[in-house]
Amino acid sequence: MELTLTPNYQALAYLVSAFLFIFALKGLTHPATARRGNLFGMLGMVIAIAATLDGEEVQDYWLIGIAMTIGAVIGIRVARQIQMTAMPQLVAALHSFVGMAAVLVALGTFLNHRAADELDGLLMGELSAGVVIGAITFTGSVIAFAKLQGIMSGAPIKFIGQHALNAAIAVLTILLAFKFGTTGAIWALLLMTLLAFVLGGTLIIPIGGADMPVVISMLNSYSGWAAAATGFTLQNNLLIIVGALVGFSGAILSFIMCRAMNRSIINVVFGGFGTSGDSGGSAGATAAQQGVKSASVEDAVYWMEDAGKVIIVPGYGMAVAQAQHALKEMMEQLNARGVEVKFAIHPVAGRMPGHMNVLLAEADIPYDQVLEMDEVNSEFQSTDVALVVGANDVVNPAAKEDKSSPIYGMPILEAGKARQVYFLKRSMRPGYSGVDNLLFYQENTSLIFGDAKDTIEGIVGALKGTGH
Repeated sequence: MELTLTPNYQALAYLVSAFLFIFALKGLTHPATARRGNLFGMLGMVIAIAATLDGEEVQDYWLIGIAMTIGAVIGIRVARQIQMTAMPQLVAALHSFVGMAAVLVALGTFLNHRAADELDGLLMGELSAGVVIGAITFTGSVIAFAKLQGIMSGAPIKFIGQHALNAAIAVLTILLAFKFGTTGAIWALLLMTLLAFVLGGTLIIPIGGADMPVVISMLNSYSGWAAAATGFTLQNNLLIIVGALVGFSGAILSFIMCRAMNRSIINVVFGGFGTSGDSGGSAGATAAQQGVKSASVEDAVYWMEDAGKVIIVPGYGMAVAQAQHALKEMMEQLNARGVEVKFAIHPVAGRMPGHMNVLLAEADIPYDQVLEMDEVNSEFQSTDVALVVGANDVVNPAAKEDKSSPIYGMPILEAGKARQVYFLKRSMRPGYSGVDNLLFYQENTSLIFGDAKDTIEGIVGALKGTGH
């Protein structure tokens, strides 16, 4: 009995998969529907893989089966061991795989068609697009991974003539693509590939930690276009559709995030700003020298236990300390006292889009208590306590008040309008933009130094000890 799918049935299966991927993207737009979106995406991928494996173009399953088994074992192991704080660098690593896959498919296709003397201008144009986009995605994602993982500095790496060098590499890569497309010269293909790898690195190294969420989103878009280029090479309609979906959605998300930062994509790619160094000295001594007020856990408890409303602003420091579960317990203690507790999320808080939402969802914090910047900003002026947990640039008034600041014009969470602001910080170091936070010096602001998780657990213990 013939089990191979006819092209028509395979196309129908691909169409069903494409619809499921669209529903997946729709589901991922809100935390409440994200789980359902993931299920749609997984179902779509299962159908797509099954339809591809049962197509007439597949002649031997042994190598495919071995590769899929190895990949599944590695993927399951990584998924079980990965910490939520490391999710951004995992995403960057996965983007690099897509980029390298596009490069390898293009090179393999070229060698196969060259041996069969089946090269033509259209195919070589498709191969050029796959190689260039894939190579840029690969090295760009590797650099992003290294910055996020701390293997290399998160600060921008800049040098004289950097933009001119990038422009020269880009122009030369395009010329080589034209040469390859018209002559099929293998030296042009290899040199084009090498230059694209270099360009991916030189484009990302000047981008610092403050812009990393946009970079992750942008690389996601690149990986989509790499997949689409591979789809044209392999004449696979589903890869083209899915690649375009990922490419456009990543580009739109990057645009939205740049608008939230009041920065353009061009500004991010070519003028990224970075991360700070250690300010040195003990936190308390440095604070005293700069006229910043420090506070204790007891001070925060005194304000919060009888407050009407508390708004918590999480940042990457919360992720590092893994303090989300302690925050959930603190929220429950305050709710039991009749205190209204909300969480305020800035679009670029953390290291990737939705980073804070994922962490809070992991702690089972109700979605209706997690508000985006536009929803929550008007509530700070009626808030008794704003508790900033490891965030920095996203609450810095310099974005509104200091025209010379590199973050000027970026919309912020207006935590400073609350009656009392408590910052949970390890030290006086500024945020990833390297800009000093003017909120530290406001009359209604106090800093509680130490590990965020330990501090919050101290607040929870004190609240339990003063229970009504």
